[in-house]
Amino acid sequence: MSGVSRQIETHFKGWVKPGVVPPGADATPEVAPGETLDAISGHFRVFQLRDGHRFSTDDVLTAWYGTTWASCPARVLDLGSGIGSVGMIAAWRLPGSRVVAVEAQHDSVRLARKSAAYNGLDARYEVRLADFRTDQAFQPDERFDLVLGSPPYFPPGSGIEGDHPQKVACRFEMRGDIRDYARVAAMHLAPGGLFACVFPEMDRRRVEDAAGSERLTIVRRRPVVFREGEPPLVGLFAMMRRDDLPAHMRERTWIEPPLIIRCADGSVHPEYAAIKLAVGFPP
Repeated sequence: MSGVSRQIETHFKGWVKPGVVPPGADATPEVAPGETLDAISGHFRVFQLRDGHRFSTDDVLTAWYGTTWASCPARVLDLGSGIGSVGMIAAWRLPGSRVVAVEAQHDSVRLARKSAAYNGLDARYEVRLADFRTDQAFQPDERFDLVLGSPPYFPPGSGIEGDHPQKVACRFEMRGDIRDYARVAAMHLAPGGLFACVFPEMDRRRVEDAAGSERLTIVRRRPVVFREGEPPLVGLFAMMRRDDLPAHMRERTWIEPPLIIRCADGSVHPEYAAIKLAVGFPP
């Protein structure tokens, strides 16, 4: 463990969960067979299938990046929201916002709605059962200040799809790829709005092509290194509609220094420890 990491760990011993305690926190949760109820942000919890798709570092980073760089978003859209982990973190970080989550899998929608109710979010967290690529997913002229997406990375048939249908749709492009995410985001961004997503660094060209085809500018991006000294595996991308930007900014991308998740010795990197604190996780 590095010296700085040790200082952080020592300083935050006795860490107390931040944020308002949701109404369901003191109740005995109805955890069905095959489900777990897990910490996500502060007192918030998320229901997950024990053997299905479970939230990941990618989800945490997507929610953190979008909520960090969006300017006071009042309305947030979570595309292909799965069990709701990205939107749930966003809701915790933006207590004055309204979140709409769109997901096509019945099991994931059921779990997301159950989590929203447990966390006392029903009044400002809407989960829609729909394919976000269809017109039925949205109200006419519906716009959002922040759009979030943690899209699947792999074309169908390009790898072992897994042993659970929920996992398959989260990893493989069964209902859309990064181009669909960019298209729908561009269509529903409010003026000055931000679209934030995560995608493999080795396929960054796909993100750039998708942004270009939808007249989106990648205003900033950040490579993510999961272990110090190794190449970045994924990147975080923040995009805005080109027409919303001054002319001199429409072709410019601010490339941030790599974000390191773990130090070479395996300890949590100090910056990622700070990010975890920022989204309500203990360091």
